[in-house]
Amino acid sequence: MQWLIDLFNWTIPIAGGGLLMREVFGNVFGLASALGGMRRKVWAWPLGIIGNVTLLTVFLGSLFGGTDTANLLGQAGRQIMFIAVSIYGWVQWKKSKTQRSSTGEHTAIVPEWASWPVRIWLVVILVGGTVLLTPLFRALGSFEPVWADAWTFVGSLLATYGMAKGWVEFWLIWVIVDIVGVPLLLSAGYYASAFMYMFYGVFTLIGFFVWARARNREKPAVETLMPDPTLQEIPGSAPKSP
Repeated sequence: MQWLIDLFNWTIPIAGGGLLMREVFGNVFGLASALGGMRRKVWAWPLGIIGNVTLLTVFLGSLFGGTDTANLLGQAGRQIMFIAVSIYGWVQWKKSKTQRSSTGEHTAIVPEWASWPVRIWLVVILVGGTVLLTPLFRALGSFEPVWADAWTFVGSLLATYGMAKGWVEFWLIWVIVDIVGVPLLLSAGYYASAFMYMFYGVFTLIGFFVWARARNREKPAVETLMPDPTLQEIPGSAPKSP
């Protein structure tokens, strides 16, 4: 079993420190999941779950023998949250895909814009959740600045739920998560995750425009259930003069 332990702790020396390979693998699965999400494929969710489980062991480093690593409770907590919400998203997308397959569609969902009340609630939950969780994470010993850890946790929760619901705006939530998350991860020494966040920031902007175009292209056509009889003409008859 020693070989398994060595594989679990596989680290590449970089710039006086070390790059934990399971952190790299976890982020690769996360990136693959994001690509599947952009293409609206159901397999995006199970791939993401694999990455979440892997990264959970990274951000709780001290529990797995990494005494020189910082515990980011928000980052670790969001992996658990990702798993729970991803199961929900997986079920919802699979159900939608089954329904759409009968009509010849190959994507799981049709993206839609969130309503203005939903957008307002997203902002309120993001700010309010960060304020409420910051003292809790600080008391539990999370890495400073603790508010940034809480921000990425709440923002990630909202973004993942938004993806499960098919809201186009979920990509923009990821952008603001990345803006805060990159400096936090760099300061804590999680360089692979920080690099992934930087790359993902650009990726999420692309995803936003891809989903926005898909929303406009695939929105249901409006049908007139009760046509106006004054607009109908009898075939072969001359148009009525005003």
